[in-house]
Amino acid sequence: MNKYAYDGPVMEFGTCVATHWKGQTMAASETKAKSNLAYQYKKNNHRISSCKISLPGKLVVVN
Repeated sequence: MNKYAYDGPVMEFGTCVATHWKGQTMAASETKAKSNLAYQYKKNNHRISSCKISLPGKLVVVN
């Protein structure tokens, strides 16, 4: 598993809700890492689980 870091915008239903958000997670793939980070954003910002969050920026693998 790799450690991934995200530093970029957050989109909610296609609308930018945060221009600069940082998060880190451990995951087996980049797809799973984006899913984990979206979940983190929802939990930390009091969003419901059915809210569609996307992270259009790039993930970075951290050593």
